[in-house]
This record gives sequence, structure tokens and C-alpha cells, in this order.
Amino acid sequence: MELGLEALLALGKERCVVSHPRRGERGPGHGKCYHRRDDRAGAPAFRRRKRGAEAQAIGRSRGGPTTKIHIAVDALGSPLRLILTPGQVHDSTQAEDLIDGLAAAHVIADKAYDTDRIRAYLAFRAEPVIPPKSNRSQPITFDKELYKERHLVECFINKIKHFRRVATRYEKTAIAFLAFVAVASFMVWLR
Repeated sequence: MELGLEALLALGKERCVVSHPRRGERGPGHGKCYHRRDDRAGAPAFRRRKRGAEAQAIGRSRGGPTTKIHIAVDALGSPLRLILTPGQVHDSTQAEDLIDGLAAAHVIADKAYDTDRIRAYLAFRAEPVIPPKSNRSQPITFDKELYKERHLVECFINKIKHFRRVATRYEKTAIAFLAFVAVASFMVWLR
């Protein structure tokens, strides 16, 4: 202050640091600040693009932001495959991914999976044990005794929901949440 020096340089009209902030004084290269900003439109190429909540399997549902866990289990209730989707995604959209590559004689699912597309997919792979929806025009028969085994999936979901991190989803990214769901599944499977 005694020498008349400024502590910080002022920002000029061009939003860059200028060496002569007083009016009427112009230094060399006034208005050109190539070292301070990028004149191109758009984000720099070296940065990651931002991803939204949809990419992290967070979606809107009746209760607020949620994540659905789609699970395929075997005849003993042990997990075979886990898939995460946002809360607003319908269950039937993940049926082929859950079933693909699994050897099974029967596929037991609830009414949400009663679509012609899923039944056509299962036609030569396994027998579908899916009750028909109430709005289906043609009646479809299914084995009611075998359908009672669907409770194995519900019991497995109940067991992994005892882990607080699965029930409330503390993780920000879908990969971290899926990893913890897998760890909880292994813990349940080892019991």
C-alpha cells in the first residue's frame, strides 16, 4: 500500500486480468486474453461429459427418486443375475436380459411380465409360469402350484433389504450401488 501497488489485479471488461485497470490507460494486447479463456463454443474435449440421474439408475417413482433391482434366482433362492434400472422403468423391459443365457425348464414371474413379447421369447427356451393380466383378451393357463415358488424372489429381496445401504441407496453411482447389492447377495447366499 505504501508503494502504491495493488494487491490483486482488477478484472477488465473482457473478464480477464489486465495490467492497466485505470481508465484511459491501455497496455499491449489489451482485450486479448488467450491464456485465460477458451474462445471456442462447447465444452473442452478433455473433460468427461456429464451424466444425469438416468445414467446412474435413479428415476422418478411414486415415492420419489428410486432404483429398481431386477433379480433372477434359482430354485433354491440363490441369486443368479442382478440388473439396476431407474424407478420408472417397467419390469418387463429387463426380462430378456435376466433370462438370457440361463438354463431353466420353467420361468416363474408375476403379472408384470405377462406380455406377448416375453411369451414369444420364452416359447422355445422354457415354459412360462406367468399369470395373465386382467386385461388380456384370451385366457392363458399356468401351473398355480409351481407359481407358488415365486416367493423365493420376494424372500431374497427381503433378505438383502436388511442391509441398510441396499434399502436406502447411499451410493451416488450405479456401479457402486450394484457392487454393494452384489456383496449383500453374497452375504445372503453364504448363510
